[in-house]
Amino acid sequence: MDEGSGLNIMYAKTLDEMGVDWMNLYPIQAPFHGVMPGKQAMLMGQIDLLVTFEDQSNYRTKTLTFDMVGFPRTFHAILGCPCYAKFMAIPSYTYLKLKMLGPREVITVYTSFWCVYECEVKCCGHAVVVVAFGELTTLREEVTKEAPDTKKSIGSFKSVEGSKEVLMDPSSPKGKKVRIGTTLSSK
Repeated sequence: MDEGSGLNIMYAKTLDEMGVDWMNLYPIQAPFHGVMPGKQAMLMGQIDLLVTFEDQSNYRTKTLTFDMVGFPRTFHAILGCPCYAKFMAIPSYTYLKLKMLGPREVITVYTSFWCVYECEVKCCGHAVVVVAFGELTTLREEVTKEAPDTKKSIGSFKSVEGSKEVLMDPSSPKGKKVRIGTTLSSK
């Protein structure tokens, strides 16, 4: 259940495990945001699937459109506002329940706090990996841009105007020198 989601999301692995033919997917070229902070994701396509809540004595079935994504999953699917509207369902995030009217009585779908905790831990782990990978890629690009030109020889350093050479250690026989600016204050 995701109260803020404007999408019903299903993961590619879930579709495979259900044995649904990928030919039923219809293409869509739209990015969406909010799955990973600051990142956008591209949909693999959309699929219409029958969704049933409850059992044979008291059930509701509707066709829902799911947006397919190909990244690692922590859930089987995410039901968003389109699902709640179609089933006229009311989610309770405090009690982890989803309630809707059935033909005989109220249908209640629930989960445990432990299941939610395990999913959140996995989700945070995936988010950290994705964000870290993005940051690493950015760092690599920056380092490549700032990398020194290997074709220049080491002795090709040219000093700016207003600098002079000074012996690092006047008592040393090697006479190593350093170049310092002449416009620096005495401090």
